[in-house]
Amino acid sequence: MAVQNSLAKRPTKTGLTAYLTQDAVKRQINSVVGGKNGTRFISSIVSAVQTTPALQECTNPSILSAALLGEALNLSPSPQLGQFYMVPFDNKKKGVKEAQFQLGYKGYIQLAVRSGYYKRLNVMAIKEGELVRYDPLNEEIEVNLIEDDIVREETPTTGYFAMFEYENGFKKTMYWSKQKMLSHADKYSQAFHVNAVESDNPRRQRVSYEDYLKGNYPKSDEWKYSSFWYKDFDGMAMKTMLRQLISKWGIMSIDLQTAVDKDMAVIHEDGSAEYVENEQEDVNVVADQELNEVLEEPQKAEPVQAVDAAKPGQETNGQMRMEEAFFSQP
Repeated sequence: MAVQNSLAKRPTKTGLTAYLTQDAVKRQINSVVGGKNGTRFISSIVSAVQTTPALQECTNPSILSAALLGEALNLSPSPQLGQFYMVPFDNKKKGVKEAQFQLGYKGYIQLAVRSGYYKRLNVMAIKEGELVRYDPLNEEIEVNLIEDDIVREETPTTGYFAMFEYENGFKKTMYWSKQKMLSHADKYSQAFHVNAVESDNPRRQRVSYEDYLKGNYPKSDEWKYSSFWYKDFDGMAMKTMLRQLISKWGIMSIDLQTAVDKDMAVIHEDGSAEYVENEQEDVNVVADQELNEVLEEPQKAEPVQAVDAAKPGQETNGQMRMEEAFFSQP
């Protein structure tokens, strides 16, 4: 382990490249990726780590494990696609930085659509002035959407809506107000706080979320607000909506269950997942470890258009550029 950790902490790609090209590691990669794609996969991991400086400090096995899990699920960690992410966090117990596997809201959509059960699936932010009414008893929503996309984008969000419809006609919808989502994030995210947090330790102090949005905090404290709930609240909110909706009411394929079970976790070489508390104190820590939310509640995302479900067996592959997936699956 000591050798692996020292390799992972090297700031250049040499240590990671040397690790990935070891014969034993290449065999493990090929067992998941396939011989022909092994070189492409290795190049994509190195490229992903180069573009995320904090990942360069993570242990090599944790990077590879998160990457191989995404690959096994046929998901891409490309930020543009938003299907899954490799997120660095500081493991205080081990004294090292490790990469977590984090499922994006578009990953939920991909895995759900591929199952072939869903005729329609949609999640979106509702903007100020758009909601006419939502009837939770009959699960009916009435909205007047802002037609100008540019104006709509700049309008404040007041709530979130998610729905699905099975091929057999069964439907389920859900609406949460922005205030309810803020309360949810404040309760389940250990890094996000709606209100100001005072502390004798200046490293633990936080301004309110409203002040954060206004930029009313010292720029030297930017690292304190690296949680995705701060960086992309709507995206995290939409992931929460999908996770709440699908996990409670939807049919979950094996791949979707695997992704949800290992969301926000460090994947070990034996395939087990470790949900480690993230103290979020170091400047380089960018992960938001919401352990309670992983175990009890669904989670985050970004807006999405309704999509037609693919039939079973029509799963799209493609776009596997940085698709890094699960290290040692049996």
